[in-house]
Amino acid sequence: MSRYAGPRVFGTTDTDEGTETDRHLSLSFEAFHATHARKWLKYAYLHTGGRDAAVEVTRGAFRRLAAVWPHALRQASVEAFAWALLKECVVEWLYDHRQPTALTETAAFAVVTKALLREFQAQFALLESQLGLYAAIARLPERQCDVIVLRHVIGYGDAQIAALLGVDEATVRSHASRGRRRLAAALGMDQGNARGNRP
Repeated sequence: MSRYAGPRVFGTTDTDEGTETDRHLSLSFEAFHATHARKWLKYAYLHTGGRDAAVEVTRGAFRRLAAVWPHALRQASVEAFAWALLKECVVEWLYDHRQPTALTETAAFAVVTKALLREFQAQFALLESQLGLYAAIARLPERQCDVIVLRHVIGYGDAQIAALLGVDEATVRSHASRGRRRLAAALGMDQGNARGNRP
């Protein structure tokens, strides 16, 4: 996934040093952007199904966040506030383009790409099982789906997920556990074997 330049709403120019507050806002926003931009872009891509669309959504989300950054910093959780804003931008884009989430299709494309590198005979078993898995993930309740996608597809750790969703880590683990049980049932897997394993 290609990187892109984030919005420059704060900060100084060569001729304008700005205020101390502006510099603080700029630095804190740039740090947040650097931490989350790549993963936000990946999340937007999973739902829009296209690189250009993902960049558009992510840039728009960061522009909105920059516009309200002082307000965001006053929230109980900046991460949860920002995550809700990103999800709102994704939903708006899907609605405006009359398109359902592309989670299953984009994940499936990644599986196909990886599968082509494997032996021909093993390819179809892998493809069939993982396509079923992604479809089952897409059907999970929203919070369980968020946790599974953030943890296993995007690559956030449980502490980061807890901050993004505005919950504690125990709740993240609970959603993950319930999500795994639902996935095991949906895929006809032995729940005893699936319990300790991440999908």
